[in-house]
Amino acid sequence: MQPKNLKRLLRALGRQGLDVTYNNQTYSVRLANSPDVPVAEVLLPEGFPVEAKALKQLANLASVSHPSGGCVCRACATPDFHPGDAGVAIGSVIETVGQVIPSAVGSDINCGMRLHVADLTIEQFLAKRDQFVERMKGDYFFGTRDVTMTAQAMQALFQHGVPGWLDAMLDRPTGSVVKSDLQQLAKESDAIFLGGSMDGNWKLAPEELVPDAGLVRDGGLATIGGGNHFVEVQRVDKVENRTLAHAWGVREGQLAFMIHSGSRNVGKYIGGMWRDKAKAAWQKGLKYPDSQIFPLSTSSHPELVANYLQAEATAANYGFVNRLLLAELLRLRLREVYKDVEAPLVYDLPHNITLPEGRGWVTRKGACPAHTGQPAIVPGSMGDYSYLMVGRGNPAFCNSASHGAGRIRSRFDLNRRGASESEAELGLTGVDCITLREERRIEEAPAAYKPIQSVIDVQVEAGMVDVVARLSPVLTFKA
Repeated sequence: MQPKNLKRLLRALGRQGLDVTYNNQTYSVRLANSPDVPVAEVLLPEGFPVEAKALKQLANLASVSHPSGGCVCRACATPDFHPGDAGVAIGSVIETVGQVIPSAVGSDINCGMRLHVADLTIEQFLAKRDQFVERMKGDYFFGTRDVTMTAQAMQALFQHGVPGWLDAMLDRPTGSVVKSDLQQLAKESDAIFLGGSMDGNWKLAPEELVPDAGLVRDGGLATIGGGNHFVEVQRVDKVENRTLAHAWGVREGQLAFMIHSGSRNVGKYIGGMWRDKAKAAWQKGLKYPDSQIFPLSTSSHPELVANYLQAEATAANYGFVNRLLLAELLRLRLREVYKDVEAPLVYDLPHNITLPEGRGWVTRKGACPAHTGQPAIVPGSMGDYSYLMVGRGNPAFCNSASHGAGRIRSRFDLNRRGASESEAELGLTGVDCITLREERRIEEAPAAYKPIQSVIDVQVEAGMVDVVARLSPVLTFKA
């Protein structure tokens, strides 16, 4: 927001019940007349749009407390900040003590990013691009993928995540994984956040996915999902930190493969169930919170807190394996078309998750962990650069970074008006988008997103992350 318009904006926000200030590229916001509520800080460069709805959602989230004990002790948001459909702004990060808030994560549990690199030049890739794309369209869009699993493998997946799934696959490989290098997959677990394993419980998964015996053919596994989820082929365009890039196996000129997906219908099942459970556990006779955001307190319902965290972990384990399989389908097709391709994993990390950190838990909704020395992956739109970063562990932002550029135009707006705009106006000139739905291409057009460079620069300046490498898009799969 330009300075000449800032006072007008702050007055307008005040009329909506918010106390807001802006200083040094940071909005500070809380509900008016709420001195005991933590001030939430939003890192947002000058000139970036700010939506009152998103600020109100963040202020509401920061004010959530439980009458039996439990509060938010810190709240902030990353510069991809924008309103969320379920009452929680995307880009929100909160630290809670004595309570967890299921709706703060929502139903897209362990949505996250995964990045591989391959020693293929752009010329080598484009020479057989059409063969590769046709194979991937079959796997991603037409259901030709085979991710059949035994009942035991599905149970292990939900219980232990990637290591449990791998152990079961080593015992009895099924589906297309019989062609995979399982030793490579096992070695790559070290490059997954938390090793791709959380404390899950397979009995909390959807019943139809965990039978006692037989084979499971899960139609949601190894799927991209809608909205802003994608699989993108990229080129390592520029390396900024050569020491770290070398250590992580990244070099200029390589191809890269970036995957953005999560726990799909499993997350919807568990997230929706626990949103309802938190509401049902609210003390009878007490007024509901104005925000309709219901926490679970460790004082009044410790068993519910523990059960929720295990249920979230169960969905998170599925999300880790879903991304792994999306990547493995791609890697197997690469080897069919381009022969001897290793395509090792650089890193895989979540951005919708509750984790034990600080004095209690940190919940990130559309923000990724960025602890000191840890890789972070920040994608732009399908017409803009993406970035491989390294965390600097900034406690002011709960050791977090943005999970992307952030929307500036809604899907509704793009559906309503985008079809009448030119390719240039939508930013689609030169964009190679592989999709079966033209409306998805318009909804996710580059014009819908903030410019990624400003999002990156402001986080570097704030000491949240540093750039390791920049990646340019080649083609993007959108379901």
